Amino acid sequence: MLLDVIGAVIAQMDGNLPFVAFRKPGKRTVKVFLQENDALHHVNDFTETGFVFAPFDEQEPSLLLKGDRILSGIFGEVQNLHGDETGSFVQTDENRKAHIKLVNKGVQRIGDSELEKVVLSRRLRVPNTKTAIQLFRTLLHTYTEAYCYLWFHPEVGCWLGATPEILIRTENKRFTTMSLAGTLPFVAGTLPKWGDKEKKEQRLVTEYIKNVLKDKAKALRVSPAANFRAGTLWHLRTKIEGQMQTDLKSFITALHPTPAVCGLPVSGAKTFILDNEDYPRSFYTGFLGELNIKEKLSRPAVAKRRNTELKAYDGIRSRTELFVNLRCMQWHDDHMYIYVGGGITAASDAEKEWEETVHKSKTMLRVLLGK
Repeated sequence: MLLDVIGAVIAQMDGNLPFVAFRKPGKRTVKVFLQENDALHHVNDFTETGFVFAPFDEQEPSLLLKGDRILSGIFGEVQNLHGDETGSFVQTDENRKAHIKLVNKGVQRIGDSELEKVVLSRRLRVPNTKTAIQLFRTLLHTYTEAYCYLWFHPEVGCWLGATPEILIRTENKRFTTMSLAGTLPFVAGTLPKWGDKEKKEQRLVTEYIKNVLKDKAKALRVSPAANFRAGTLWHLRTKIEGQMQTDLKSFITALHPTPAVCGLPVSGAKTFILDNEDYPRSFYTGFLGELNIKEKLSRPAVAKRRNTELKAYDGIRSRTELFVNLRCMQWHDDHMYIYVGGGITAASDAEKEWEETVHKSKTMLRVLLGK
């Protein structure tokens, strides 16, 4: 099966045909959706079935990759990266000054308007000589607790990533989402010490999600905020669960983009981002994953009828698992674009925000530059 999966992905790329390969957090098996032609499909109302790849700007179309053929297997082992192999890439002072200027502009806008938070990002251009398969393998075995993917369409391009954040997971009407905010570098042997800025950022995102879902869900349960490690970074994470009372589209529309990738109020923060970031985010901070996948269940009946044997009954469940497209990179021939950002509040220090993006960039840099 391993050769079938790798061979199918290589053949699909050689044939310039769409596909996505992905592995869920904590799992070993890689699943591959192969589309038999190069048609570019769009999502209309989120009742479709397939693999969705959606941009940051919800006004732009969300793409749907059809699973005309679906395979699964284990990609070959590679040696995990250790330490920091990113020293050969220099983050220039020009980039630093540009991001600090952007952050200061965001802090000023927060002080002058109703904005409470805005998430500002930047894009790094990094030389690359590795194949997409090599990079994907390294992602898989370096970030075992992340959702790792390799996505390709000839009309759109190639994207890879290792994201820690669920947008929404559903099984029939049950759902789970999360609030993930605040970032500190991981230091072996120590736990993160969160400041007021990170705690407030996490609280804002959690309250926003609770508010937008209160009329769309019942039996809403919110867990306490807890430390969550994603590769070389710590985050604060809150799980939110419940029962859906509306359709999936209304849930996704309410959740995307969240304050964790956009800001608060969302509409004002999004306008500031589109007007002031000096590059198009495209699919960075969008979302991706399996949409309305039907699965047949077979399980023993819970009781026996008199004079009958225990029987099995079949059921069908519909499952959706969508992840926020963080810690990602975009393929461009001999180089890659890496995307990183952070939440800006009135208490933000521009120099520290720059350093946070440097730490975040190492997630993808160590995959590109590691030996």
